[in-house]
Formats: sequence, C-alpha cells, structure tokens
Amino acid sequence: MHPHQQTLEKFYSAFVRLDSDTMAQCYAPDATFDDEAFSLRGHAQVTGMWHMLCSATKAKGRDVWKLEYSDIQADANSGQAHWEAWYRFSATGRMVHNVIDGRFTFNREGLIATHRDHFDFWAWSRQALGTPGLLLGWTPFLRAKVRATAAANLQKFMASRSKSGS
Repeated sequence: MHPHQQTLEKFYSAFVRLDSDTMAQCYAPDATFDDEAFSLRGHAQVTGMWHMLCSATKAKGRDVWKLEYSDIQADANSGQAHWEAWYRFSATGRMVHNVIDGRFTFNREGLIATHRDHFDFWAWSRQALGTPGLLLGWTPFLRAKVRATAAANLQKFMASRSKSGS
C-alpha cells in the first residue's frame, strides 16, 4: 500500500470515530480544502472545520452518526476516496445521507496538501434544509447563503476554541 493511501486510511478511520485530532495530523501546514459549503486555506481553518463538525456530531447526533468509506486509491501525486455519511444536520435536526467523492494531493512529507470533496448540493440541501432546499437548492443564492453561514459558524467556533485554550 502506498504511504499516501495509508494517510487516507488513517484520515477516514479517524473520521469514522469522530477523532478530529487524528484527522488533523493528516494535513500539511498549508493545506487547502474545498467543498460545496467551505473554501478553507491553511491547517488552522481546515482542521478547525473538522473539529467543529466532529464536535457538533458528538454533541447532537452521535446516536445516528455513521460513515462508510471505500475506493481509497493513492500514488505519489494524488489520491481519491468515496465516502458516505449519515448524520443529523445540527442546524435543523434533519437526517442527511450525503454521498461524497474526495480528491487529494500530498506534500513531500506525505501529508494532505489539497482536499476537494464533491457532492450533490441540491440532494444535500433537500435533506438538510427541507422545503427551502427543495425549492432553492439549485440556486446560487442558497449556495452562497450556506457558504456564508458555514464560514461564520467556523469563525465563531475557532474563536471560542482560542479563548478556551483548546
């Protein structure tokens, strides 16, 4: 198994356990992350997102949390993985089954340099947001609103962690 594949295995097996500290060890200092809700730059932002999402799931949805991953492949330059998550969306309490494909690049030390997750935003928004997602999930307006809310939530979470010293 290529070492980069081992990094992805470590990342996703930690994610199954909601172990954001181990997930954070897999990212380079200058890592980037992009998906339908987040566009993050640097280790602090990227790993802050995982800490926030894992914390919220532990607090409000561990009873329904499930993650399965498959098709992990990696070579000297890039990697990919397929994963599916079942969880309670904390903002609405609605159940979501999200199907995601991740693409990765790695730095010389074998850490994740870029991480891009892709999922069907409209399918996600219908589940997570209900009627507003059904009616507006295909629009740039709702995408922008979700991204702005996600960014504000992350900023607030990171500020609270820095104040508490964690």
